[in-house]
Amino acid sequence: MAKEVIWTPEAIDSFNRVISYLQEEWTDNEIEDFIKLTDEVINYISLQPLMFRKTSKPNIHEALVTQHNLLIYRIYPNHISLITFWDTRQNPKKKRF
Repeated sequence: MAKEVIWTPEAIDSFNRVISYLQEEWTDNEIEDFIKLTDEVINYISLQPLMFRKTSKPNIHEALVTQHNLLIYRIYPNHISLITFWDTRQNPKKKRF
């Protein structure tokens, strides 16, 4: 059974930053592709939350959406909380969980 997925304010903000960047630097096709890939990954997370790489923090996982974007999320007993989108080109020590 699929778990409910809840977007945190940080997840919404970081998603919007990625979209803004794509609007400035790329085409509508890349924006549509990113949104589609994000929806697919969230669907997988909802159905199989343990499918993606576990981090060193308890119940925190990260799913690769694109080559440059990770989706970091926390697994709770009754839902999934999307934490943030992370640019893989950044220093991994600065990840915020």
